[in-house]
Amino acid sequence: MTDSNQRFSKQEKEKRKQQKKKEKKARKEERKSREKNSLDSMIAYVDENGMITDRPPDPEKKREEVDLESIDIGGSQKTEEEAEESFSGKYKGSVRFFNTSKGYGFINEQKSGNSYFVHENNCIDPISEGDAVTFDLKDHPKGKVAVDVKRI
Repeated sequence: MTDSNQRFSKQEKEKRKQQKKKEKKARKEERKSREKNSLDSMIAYVDENGMITDRPPDPEKKREEVDLESIDIGGSQKTEEEAEESFSGKYKGSVRFFNTSKGYGFINEQKSGNSYFVHENNCIDPISEGDAVTFDLKDHPKGKVAVDVKRI
């Protein structure tokens, strides 16, 4: 009797195995049919306003000509005063903190409000808290530092 149970069990396992193969084959064919359709749905187009659409551009539609000189790549134009300041490399600001005994302090830049470290060795004139100053910036391993600091 155990022999017949074992045979029945083997037959059932074989049937399940065949059924799984059929299901796997059906899923594979379904995926293949979906992939063919999904390729068309994945194509995207960009219209004249830069928006992504699913429709190709109309070849009959007239395109607007753009003057290449009117395209501003670098950003906004500087005024003459700003151009002079950037050319000279001088920044304006005020001394926020300065410790005369240790010889260092911080300067707030006027336009951006950024704060820069300053050491008394980089000062042309002696400075103190609240002084209006002009300065240049120099790269330092810990960030930018103020150099050539001059009281206004």
